[in-house]
Amino acid sequence: MTPRPKTSLVIRCFNEAQHIGRLLEGLGHQTQPPDQIVIVDSGSTDATLEIASRFPVDVHRIEPHHFSFGRSLNAGCAAAHNEILVFASAHVYPVYDTWLRELTLPFEDPQVALAYGRQQGDSKTKYSERRVMERWFPAQSTPRQDHPFCNNANAAVRRSVWAEQPYDETLTGLEDVDWAKRAMDRGHCISYVATAPVFHAHDETMSEIVNRYRREAIAHRLIYRDHRMGPFEAMRLAAANAASDYVHAAREGVLLRNLSAIPAFRAAQFWGTYRGFNQRGEASAALRRHFYYPHGWRRQDAAQHPSDATPIDYSSTGPAQDADVGSD
Repeated sequence: MTPRPKTSLVIRCFNEAQHIGRLLEGLGHQTQPPDQIVIVDSGSTDATLEIASRFPVDVHRIEPHHFSFGRSLNAGCAAAHNEILVFASAHVYPVYDTWLRELTLPFEDPQVALAYGRQQGDSKTKYSERRVMERWFPAQSTPRQDHPFCNNANAAVRRSVWAEQPYDETLTGLEDVDWAKRAMDRGHCISYVATAPVFHAHDETMSEIVNRYRREAIAHRLIYRDHRMGPFEAMRLAAANAASDYVHAAREGVLLRNLSAIPAFRAAQFWGTYRGFNQRGEASAALRRHFYYPHGWRRQDAAQHPSDATPIDYSSTGPAQDADVGSD
């Protein structure tokens, strides 16, 4: 058997004391733990670095006024020693002890430049945000996908490919999609791995949601140059997504407690998206569907997970999540 390539895990963080300990504990439970953990901190003022210091990590700092998502990734990649670079946001944590093994398996295919894993919400995630995750990170894997969507909150890349094309440090977001698009243009492949899920802790205010989608839409426009979204399309997509959310929430018996939260989230999402776009033309149809179209009325497929995977117990690090790790 070919020896597995060594891995370096890069974690970007800023004031993540509430979450980073859970991620680092989850790494310690992996059947194949990372060979190196690199933390790139952009000026944390809470206990983030104190918590991280309890684990075997290499800490690198960038000044807050120099921060961009691409710059922090490039700093982490430059500090990494190994060929497979794994990325995890400081507010995600692996569901299973097989997470890292599964996420890096696609690199047995020499054409794969990037693999990204499934994300699902925790107990604080808004219902519509969960639906976004279900749309973006489905229950079934795609070994070679036909569009560059990916997400660096739970992903891995080849260091040799990164060395030839570093992340764009000028983008306000979607630096991962831009990198994947450039890699695909050069003949590399992107793999989606449903069997490598993480919980993604998102607990944003409505203004933060508007800002996130606005920032990502600005980046989307810069990457594709010819993309716009008019006010009527934004309203139509917000209404269609809210209607789909209502149907699924009713099926799950959680409609009443999400009655007002669903339209509020979708309004914030598409108001931010509309504000971020201001150029003419249409984007890639496949990527547009992946980002903005509602998930429809069909029930979510059963999630994939390895037969030897064991859910990680995080009860010692804080309140347990209420997500269904095996059937959502």
